[in-house]
Amino acid sequence: MARKRGFFAEMAYQREQAERRERQERERAAREAERAERARQRAAAQANREMQAAYVRAQQEDAAARTEATRARVAELEGVLTSGASSARAVTFDQLRKPFEARLFSPGRLIQPAQPPYWQNYQPAPPSALSRLFSKTKIHQAQVEARARFEAATERFQHGERQRLAALAQAEAKHASTERQRRGEIDEHNRRVDELERGVRAKSATAVEDYCELLIELSRLPEELPIDVEVAYQPDARKLLVIRELPDVVVIPGVREFSYVRSRDETVEKPRPQKEIRQRYADLVAQLVLRTMRDAFQIRPAAIIDEVAVNGHVSTRNKATGRPERPCLVSVSATRAQFEDLVLTELDPAECLRHLSALVSPHPWDLEAIRPIFDPDLSKYRFVDAHDAAAGLDSRQVLLEMAPIEFEHLVRQLFEAMGMRSWVTQASRDDGVDAVAVNEDPIMGGVCVVQAKRYSGIVPADAVRALAGVMDDKRASRGVLVTTSWFGKATHDFSARHGRIQLIEGPQLKHLIAEHLGKDIVIGELKRRTK
Repeated sequence: MARKRGFFAEMAYQREQAERRERQERERAAREAERAERARQRAAAQANREMQAAYVRAQQEDAAARTEATRARVAELEGVLTSGASSARAVTFDQLRKPFEARLFSPGRLIQPAQPPYWQNYQPAPPSALSRLFSKTKIHQAQVEARARFEAATERFQHGERQRLAALAQAEAKHASTERQRRGEIDEHNRRVDELERGVRAKSATAVEDYCELLIELSRLPEELPIDVEVAYQPDARKLLVIRELPDVVVIPGVREFSYVRSRDETVEKPRPQKEIRQRYADLVAQLVLRTMRDAFQIRPAAIIDEVAVNGHVSTRNKATGRPERPCLVSVSATRAQFEDLVLTELDPAECLRHLSALVSPHPWDLEAIRPIFDPDLSKYRFVDAHDAAAGLDSRQVLLEMAPIEFEHLVRQLFEAMGMRSWVTQASRDDGVDAVAVNEDPIMGGVCVVQAKRYSGIVPADAVRALAGVMDDKRASRGVLVTTSWFGKATHDFSARHGRIQLIEGPQLKHLIAEHLGKDIVIGELKRRTK
């Protein structure tokens, strides 16, 4: 039989048991708290890992999106010439006109009148028989007060209706006035389009210039590419001269690819090689010039334009002087027949310019200028319209007595009649003319520099040397030196050694004018010829 603990021993035992249970409870609570803390830390670590992973994904996606945007931009610039080439159409005069569509008059709440007051909503309730017997005065007073309220409400309603109708009439008058003004503006716009169309069909230089400039600038180009052009039109030759604004080389994205480097927590850029940037810029310049010619030849009626010449310029600042300048990077001319023979979706733009005998900057990315085939100052073409100089020659017209500009146009017409496309660049200081002609012959063709000397005496030998220098500058395949007089032995010897210069003296010039222009002209009185 177990010994029973005494009172104090039992109390001590119970206290020990209680303390042990309490200690166990605290230990269990501590373990639970520890487990909870570890779970919290694991959850926090997991959340942090997920947040870090989400951040990395976001950075990677951003880098990928920026790379894709760059690639899309490059692809867009690569397609400047071919985008819509198969379906591109010029905007017609009918599309320029605006139709008038009347707008519906919508006055809103003013169209709805307010509800008028009704007497039945105001009249007192019918009195009972007892009320009619003992309260006749009160019944009458109630009728009077109800009638007064009804009449006041009617007056307010009528006043509100007068205001609504006045506002409605005012809104209607304003709408009619706005419609008349809008119709007048559209009629004026269409009148100007009609006037422009008449001028274009009549080959008015000003009208054709305005029309062509408008339509070329309406041709949609990728963003950040300049759309500005300036044009001049020569009605007799049906030739359009265009100055096209070109972008700087910075238009080519300088970064090829973006990538996120997790270890450094940064997005790094992989630069595009300079060689690629230069190649892409040269290609873009060629595309823009050809695109300008494409848009010009699509202008209707087609009969107004037989030839398009384009100078491509960049607006920049000279790094040495800080002054603004506009170097010409490309200068090219082509006839409609030449251009329509091109397959724009298949050709290489740079090779196409070479095919068209264009003058192209050897380093366009450095804005290295070339001398254009026509003067960028188009004002001289606008104020001095080309005309038919040959038409004014009678059978005994004297060349040496012609005005300089008449002689200039006669030389141009002669070479065009001989199968070349020519344009006057500037008048020579020695009363002659300098021009560039493009021979369309597939074998002997190419750029040909023409210099004509309206002399009455021997042409100095320096003239043929100067012509050779101009040929080198323009990379011309041939040169022609024509005069009303004659050349000396030194000039003939230089021409023979050079091999690509042809000399035309007065008698031969007279014969060519007779053969190709059908005019019997007289050279004029020459100085006495010496050995």
